[in-house]
Amino acid sequence: MAATTVTEASAESLASGTTLAEVMAELAALEDPRSREVNEKHGDDHGVNLGKLRALAKRLKTQQVLALELWATGDTAARLLSLLVCRPKSFDYGELDAMLRAARTPKVQDWLVNYVVKKSPHAEELRRAWFADPDPVVASAGWALTSERVVKKPEGLDLDGLLDIIELRMKQAPERLQWAMNQCLAQIGIEHPGDRARALEIGERLEVLKDYPTPPNCTSPFAPTWINEMVRRQAL
Repeated sequence: MAATTVTEASAESLASGTTLAEVMAELAALEDPRSREVNEKHGDDHGVNLGKLRALAKRLKTQQVLALELWATGDTAARLLSLLVCRPKSFDYGELDAMLRAARTPKVQDWLVNYVVKKSPHAEELRRAWFADPDPVVASAGWALTSERVVKKPEGLDLDGLLDIIELRMKQAPERLQWAMNQCLAQIGIEHPGDRARALEIGERLEVLKDYPTPPNCTSPFAPTWINEMVRRQAL
């Protein structure tokens, strides 16, 4: 992270008038047993409604010093709030890598990748490093960033090579990595017509997430269904 000077930190603190203790007290007041029950079903150990968390972040606005303090608590709700009030471009490569490895709950990892890393000048370097990491949780972040490139900047990506890896490894991959690889498979099929037939064939044969319970009016994460539905919408 680009170092925050004492003067900058003091100015930010004076401008916000908000202390870590005050924010942690607000988060504690937002704790709701029903929200915790729902969140824990998805592997997230906090009981704060995400809509209320976003409202708190909107009121606090960007505060990098506070964001660092919130992250350092290790508390999941505090870390989610940290990711909403931080300055993404202030973190260096090493800090983002360390944060990702410390972000073991799904929602913290998801927000870190989508709200911070994707806005960082280190995103591509981190994508390449994480993609090949032996830790499947870290690797899942690399695959998430790869899916982003498949959609927005596919130049230079070996799509056939990605499909080879998916075909070989996705069926046996741990859950979070499997989800990330499945998303990449679907995005290749949706965005790249020349690779669509192979993406559909791989999805049909592997049957990953084929029976995943999907609410009404939502698209199934089963890659062939996902691909066909999004292509249909694009044609409208």
